[in-house]
Amino acid sequence: MSENNENTENTTTPQETPVETAPTSKIEAKSEAPTTTKKEEGGFEQLASRQTYKDLRLGVNSNAESNKRVRKLGDLFTGRRKRSIARVKLVKGTGKITINKVDMEKFFPRKMWQQKVLQPLVLLNKNNEYDVSVNVKGGGNTGQAEAVRLGIARCLDVVEPNSHKSLRQAGFLTRDPRKVERKKYGLRKARRGVQFSKR
Repeated sequence: MSENNENTENTTTPQETPVETAPTSKIEAKSEAPTTTKKEEGGFEQLASRQTYKDLRLGVNSNAESNKRVRKLGDLFTGRRKRSIARVKLVKGTGKITINKVDMEKFFPRKMWQQKVLQPLVLLNKNNEYDVSVNVKGGGNTGQAEAVRLGIARCLDVVEPNSHKSLRQAGFLTRDPRKVERKKYGLRKARRGVQFSKR
C-alpha cells in the first residue's frame, strides 16, 4: 500500500501556470490599454464628453439636461416682423387680449389687423381658453400685428401638445425676414436712380 501511494504521489503533474497571450489585433490592444486622463497645458482634464473651452472654464457641463431651461405657460415669447418687436405672454383665461395695456379692438381698429392677431388661436380653436398680454414697439400697424401673431404662435407651440405641425404648415412659426431695403447714397431710394436729363 505504501509503495502504491508513493507511485501516485510521483505521478502527479505540477500545476500549469497560465501563459499570457499577446493581443491578436490592434482593436484588442486598444481595449486592453488602461484609460487615463491626460492633463492639458491649461490644467484642465481632457473629458470623455466633448466640451468647449468656455464650458470647462466656467465649470458647466454642456451635455447635462439639467442646464436646459424648459419653457412653460406664462413665459415671455418674442415675435418680430419688419421693425416691430412683440413680447407675448399667455395665461389661462377667457380669451381677453390686451396690447400695451389697451384692448386689442382699440389698439388695432381695423378687422384685418385683428384677424392676423387671432389666426393662431382660431386655427387651434383656443381663442376662448387663453388670455394674451402683449408689449409691442416699433414699426407700423401691419408689422406689429404680424409680430404679435408670431409671438402667440410660439407660445401655443410650447403650451399645446401636437400643435406644431398645424402651426408650421399654416406658416405661423416662420419669421418673415422681409424688410425695407436701405437707401443708397447717389440714389433717390434703395435702387431708384436720379432721372436722366439730356439738357
